[in-house]
Amino acid sequence: MEDWFSALTLFEKVYWIVAIVGSIIFTVLMVMTFVGGDVEDVSGDVDMDIDGDTGIGFQFLSFKNLIGFFTIFGWSGIACMDNGLSTGATILVSVTCGLLMMFAMASLFYYLAKLQSSGTLKLKNAMGQIGEVYLTIGANRSSIGKVSVNVQGTLRELEALTDEEIDLKQGNVIKVKEVTDNGIVIVKLLNN
Repeated sequence: MEDWFSALTLFEKVYWIVAIVGSIIFTVLMVMTFVGGDVEDVSGDVDMDIDGDTGIGFQFLSFKNLIGFFTIFGWSGIACMDNGLSTGATILVSVTCGLLMMFAMASLFYYLAKLQSSGTLKLKNAMGQIGEVYLTIGANRSSIGKVSVNVQGTLRELEALTDEEIDLKQGNVIKVKEVTDNGIVIVKLLNN
């Protein structure tokens, strides 16, 4: 192995070192990603929730993208040298391949992040939804009952009041007309 490496030119050694080191780090990142390690923020972790934070958009320059660049840069350069390309052509092809890899990874993480759901229930999304009384709701907001309503694609059990003149009994079909600040839905009887 030592004889093989010492027989390489400096140009070839640089590509081999970049390819091997990049591949090792890339493999570690992949294993940590699948095992559950967090490698996105190498310098530390800050837990903070900022109102109105929409996240980072398209992120071309990141640690993962740089490792992807160096891995593909090294291996494509080695492939070019093995096929007899000139030094200039090897550099051009390997840099282009590395940049394409960075763009592909940045695009992948950007679109995967857009698929992510916050999981936060927004009760305002219950307005206008049709549901069913689960526990009796007292007439004229006299007692809180419960309704089953589909909110954000999930059937939810919510506390409810009504302005109707009659109690709403289990099985009555209702429509959510308002959501109070404290998270109670105001419902009305849906006329058949």
